[in-house]
Parts: sequence; structure tokens; C-alpha cells
Amino acid sequence: MNQSIEFLRAIDGVWKQPLPSSVMQKAEKSLLDYLAVTCAGAVFQKEKLEQYYVFAEPEKGRFKAIGTRKSMVLKEAVFLNGLNSHALDFDDGTNAGIIHLGSPIFSLLLPLAQRYGFGVRNVLKAAVIGYEASYTMAVSIQPEHKVLGYHATGTCGVIGATIAASYMLDFTEEERFQAFAAACVSASGMLKVLDDGSELKPYNVAKTALLSLTSLQLSKSGFKGHPDPLGGYRGYFKMMTGKEDVELKPVLLHGTYAIMKTYTKPYASCRYTHPAVEAAIYLKKRYGWKVDEIEIIKVRTYNLAVSGHDHTEPRSSYSAKMSIPYATAVGYVYGRAGMREFSEECLKNKTVLNLAKKVCVEEDDELSKAFPVLQPAVVEIQIKDGIGSERVDFPKGEPENPLTEAEFRDRYNGLMEYAGIDPALSKAVFDSVGCLSASMDDIVRGL
Repeated sequence: MNQSIEFLRAIDGVWKQPLPSSVMQKAEKSLLDYLAVTCAGAVFQKEKLEQYYVFAEPEKGRFKAIGTRKSMVLKEAVFLNGLNSHALDFDDGTNAGIIHLGSPIFSLLLPLAQRYGFGVRNVLKAAVIGYEASYTMAVSIQPEHKVLGYHATGTCGVIGATIAASYMLDFTEEERFQAFAAACVSASGMLKVLDDGSELKPYNVAKTALLSLTSLQLSKSGFKGHPDPLGGYRGYFKMMTGKEDVELKPVLLHGTYAIMKTYTKPYASCRYTHPAVEAAIYLKKRYGWKVDEIEIIKVRTYNLAVSGHDHTEPRSSYSAKMSIPYATAVGYVYGRAGMREFSEECLKNKTVLNLAKKVCVEEDDELSKAFPVLQPAVVEIQIKDGIGSERVDFPKGEPENPLTEAEFRDRYNGLMEYAGIDPALSKAVFDSVGCLSASMDDIVRGL
């Protein structure tokens, strides 16, 4: 059986189904989340972007690089959207696929919607199908894929973003296949970007969005790929897992759309840190122990959350976001873990840094077996005269423990405020996304 054709036929079947209203409502939130996170991300790495502009001299155009207040040529806007959307590691994702879904997809769709005059409805429907494609591919190859050192946001995200755009642009079946084939060839993403102070994790999203655009352009130019890019001894599955006999998971896995399986982060750090952060916040509220009373904090969690996330001395804000010890210490000291708690200024806080050095992260076999059905961590705080313990299976923001409407709006407003967006514009954008006939060009114009 040609697995590529099997996959694309399944995705096409989802496309042809009417979308439930709950799915469209979730897609609206996903777009709002993307816009706010990307605007904030552009401010977060403003100094680096200024240096980028000096060296790259990006050409001016009519496509908005979200959050920069600049309009550029299409490729530049797509690339910078991706770079800024993942700068804070605050974008949505899923645990089962170990992948950020929305950032590469929306980074490509929004400039294309500007180019061709599409509205919100077109973008959201395409995004839903892109989420489904990326997620289905990711859950089919994980966790072997991550163990080999791949970042699924890049390797699977390029497929999802390409498929999403090919539907929005009304490609023929043949054009969709060839764009998909090109995306499989270009798929890449290195998890080494998590290590030793590297700041290139957002680059995986940026190049993914750009490679998706070039995959579409190659298809429209008539370039043809292999008739089954997924299968065979030199195909995508073998390359990404080391195995040829990969089981292609069904679309709408467990009867729900992929976009409904995504989390929205309340904490501005890697998702692997969240259970421990939340447990630390609970323990601070329950016991109120002073930081200098704490002798040690033990964090037990599942195996994939340990490697690359157990460092106690972060070298930068990016590194801090990947550190369970630092994030846990922040949660305990401040009772929150937002953007400001991972700023370079906060990294100088001796109280947080000293507490982070007391955090020990260990794998727990039983918790590893529970993943990905559960995403657990157990935090145990020891003081001289006692022990406090808290287990978190589904931290806030997960589909099983979602943000309330008020919490989501507060998060959106906070990100837009951090980005320096005028409150009136922020509100107008929020309201416009809820109007499915609204022009995407009008929505992003002021951002």
C-alpha cells in the first residue's frame, strides 16, 4: 500500500467534512493565541531582529511580519513570522505528538491570505486541516523520532503547513501531492537547539514555514516528487525513525480533531516544565515555607521530560525556559511563571538561582509508562522538619484542564500589552477574529 496516498486520502476526507462549531471556535482561539504570542515574541528578541535587519536588509513589501510593525516581501514575512512565533516557547502544541502545531501553519497562512485576499474563515479551515496533518504524522513516528534527536515541529510541521496552504489556495489533487512530496524532502529539525544555551529553537519554526512555502512554489512550477515519499527504505518514515514498518495512525485519532488536543500555555516555558511548575505553586500556597528553609526539591517525571531539561544553571532566557529546576524555582518564588519570570533580568535573581540548584530531576518508571495519556510530575519539597509533596497529571492549559474564557482573555491581553500593542487595537483584533467574514489583511495591518 502506498502510505503517502493513504495519508493524503484520509486528510482529504477530513477536509470534505463540515467542521463542527466547537472546532471552529477552538481554531479562532488558536489564531488569537498565535497573534498574541508572535507579537510578544517580536518584542522579546527585538535587539536580535534589529541586527538581522542590518545584515539581511529585508526587502520592503506588502506582507506583514507579525509584531514587527514592518511589511516585507512574502518569503521574509513567512520566515520572520515563524521566528517570532516560537521565540517565547509560548505557542500551542500537543504532548502525544511532542510537537508545536500552530506556529509554522499560521506563519505561512497569514501572508498567503494577505496575498490572495482570504478572510478568517478560509484561514481557520485550512489551519484545522494543517493541524490534523502535522499531528497525524507526529503521533505516527513518536517517540522514536525524538529519541533520534529530531524536533517534530520542523519535520512534521512542514508537512502540515504545506498541506494547509495547498487547500487554502485550492490546489488540484496532483498539485497537493507534489507539494506534499517536496515537503517530505525538505523536512528537518534538530533538537540540539535545546542544549547549552542555544537560541536557535525558533529557527526550526522559521525555516519550516519558509520550506513549506517553497514546497508550494515547486509544486506550482511542475516539479514532481517520488510517488510514495513516506514509504520505502529511503522514505520519510525510515529517515525519521530508522524503521520502514511504521504504522500510519488514523486521522481524527480517538474521534477528535487534532486542534482540540492542543494545550494553551499559562507558563512561559517548555511544556515539559509545566507539571513541576504547577506543583511548586501549589506547595507554596499550601505550606508557605520560606526559600531558605528548603533543603532540597525532588522532581520525578517521565523520561522524555528529563533529558535536556534537568540543567540547574541556565545560561540565558532560552536556556531557562528549557530548565525544570529553574522553572520550578520560579514557580515557588513568585507563584507564577510568566514572561517576566524568564527575562534576562530575572535570571540575575540570586534567590531563584540558588533554589534552582537545590532541584533534582529524576525519571520515574511508572510516570514514564503513563505518558502520553498523562503528562505527570511529582514534586517533593524537603525542609528540616517536614516534607510536602504534590503530583500534577494535567497542568493548566491542557485539554483536560483548559484555561477559562477569562484566563484566556487575560493571557491574550497580557501578551499584547507586553508587545506594546494599543489596547484599542488589541481589542479590535480579538473581536475581528470572531467575525469569520473579516479580511485577514485588515486584521494584521496594525500589527
